[in-house]
Amino acid sequence: MKAALLFDFVVDKANKTILVKREFAAERALVWDAYTKSELLDQWWAPKPWKSKTKKMDFREGGEWHYAMVGPEGEEHWALAKYQRINPKTTFTVKDSFADADGNVNKELPESTWNIVFSDQGDHTLVENRLSYDSLEQLEAVIQMGFKEGLTMAMENLDRLLASIK
Repeated sequence: MKAALLFDFVVDKANKTILVKREFAAERALVWDAYTKSELLDQWWAPKPWKSKTKKMDFREGGEWHYAMVGPEGEEHWALAKYQRINPKTTFTVKDSFADADGNVNKELPESTWNIVFSDQGDHTLVENRLSYDSLEQLEAVIQMGFKEGLTMAMENLDRLLASIK
């Protein structure tokens, strides 16, 4: 049994990308479901004490996930993920944007394209996520917003969820 799960977070400013590699102690099908089913996403996606709330999800090429991060005081920060390509149980690509409650994209905030790949690592699953930005300014803005810290907390939430449903 592995003592620690892999977690790499690499910022490549020259290519305007962030590469996140994260290992989970669960089979690929379960990890895939946690990333692609709103009833599971809502249980782990937001860093505590925030919660994720799905307004609508249509996981298919051309479909969208419209959701909010809801803070402890009830404040809502909306986002819209537009699914571009899906290869079931293996990879998907999504355009991620900040939005409003009606799903209108806020072009003044950073947008990114996420290419997420799932692979077996024995009895674990490795998720490799390459986020690409149109500009260095957008990448740096996301880092300043605390993306690494928030994502780290969300991944820990997913560890707990996977352990509870394995």
